[in-house]
Amino acid sequence: MHTRTAKALFTFGAKYRNKSLWPEYEKLKESEWLTRSQLVDIQSHNAHRFLQFAKKHSPYYKKILGNLQFNPDNFTGTDSLKEIPTVTKTQLIEHNKAIHSNYHFKKCFTAETSGTSGNALEFSKNEVWDSINRANMMRAYDWYGVKPWNRYGYFWGYNIAPSQAYKTRLLDYLQNRFRLFKYDRASIEMFAEKLSTATFVAGYSSMVYEVAKMINELDIPKPNLKMVKGTSEMILDAYQPAAIEAFGSKIVSEYGAAESGLIAFECPEGSMHINIENVIVETDADDEIIITNLASYSFPVIRYRLGDAVKLSDSDCACGRKHPVIKEVIGRKGSVVIGNNGSYPALTFYYVFKNLAIHNSILLNYKAVQNNKGHVDIFIEGTQNCSYETEIYHELEKYFSDDVIFSVIFTSSFDKTLKKRQYFESKL
Repeated sequence: MHTRTAKALFTFGAKYRNKSLWPEYEKLKESEWLTRSQLVDIQSHNAHRFLQFAKKHSPYYKKILGNLQFNPDNFTGTDSLKEIPTVTKTQLIEHNKAIHSNYHFKKCFTAETSGTSGNALEFSKNEVWDSINRANMMRAYDWYGVKPWNRYGYFWGYNIAPSQAYKTRLLDYLQNRFRLFKYDRASIEMFAEKLSTATFVAGYSSMVYEVAKMINELDIPKPNLKMVKGTSEMILDAYQPAAIEAFGSKIVSEYGAAESGLIAFECPEGSMHINIENVIVETDADDEIIITNLASYSFPVIRYRLGDAVKLSDSDCACGRKHPVIKEVIGRKGSVVIGNNGSYPALTFYYVFKNLAIHNSILLNYKAVQNNKGHVDIFIEGTQNCSYETEIYHELEKYFSDDVIFSVIFTSSFDKTLKKRQYFESKL
């Protein structure tokens, strides 16, 4: 599709679907280079309005904030929220009707997310909320010289039913994108050829990596992409060399969720900048991220435990933007490795392989699987390497001692499916 045609379709679609998109985008562009103090002032202003609205129009928060005698007018920053109890995805599902606002919005969309747990959450998203989320993405795309109407490749939408395939292809055409529907050599080659006409590529980071590897192995002409975006999964250090060789760019991180909105996006300098104007980010003592989405008027998301562990940074970014930074996303909390005598967070594997990358320059694609108490299989992509194996066991011993027996198994490749990948899987 010609760029002018794609831009015209995007503009027309935005005017019909997201009337407030361009005004919200302009607001974000105006605040992009403000000082941290000015950004906090905008956040506080938006928090006042949002919390007042939630207390008045959400039956759930009318009760919660009323019982706490919480006054939104007294909001002075993140610490002001700490008296409000956090909520989990389970609570968003259980109290779904009560959390929804009773205010009549001119336009809303139905959103649904299942997440890795499989628990379906459905909620109503008011048009401004949806537009703010899209505007945040547009601003981040600007950092790479990318516009939302540019042609791009998409790694998403596996196991699409035949009845939905036509609709999906039509939507892809209207959005000037093409996607990989299945993983085989012929499909990859066809997808790679189309990348020569693309500006960027986006999707599950593990699939970006798998396609990058195949492009490198098949000696397919390398596309000249402005941005390679990884979503929904951790971006392992092991992915980057293949991505850089295939696409000429590392995989950059887009961090968020349907219910939390876009939380942060990685800039060209490598910092994940938080969308401070419309999101409040907290972390607890265990580094679990807690999100308040200041645009979620139709379904207030207040102090939501997203389930991820993150590290925040106090340093400013070299790019000059003063938005606070997420230093790294460590992974999903909750999963536990069961030893013979104790238990350990599955996030420990993140530190094991991060240490190997930082201190030993060993970049590995891995997956840990536990079928029995006290024993874990760790699958490593690649041919057997005794030196790597020794270093892996040495690093594991630091965290698990002799309470867990590990079997390191080298495999030529992992299962190639277009779905979110879990780096630890427990059958217990």
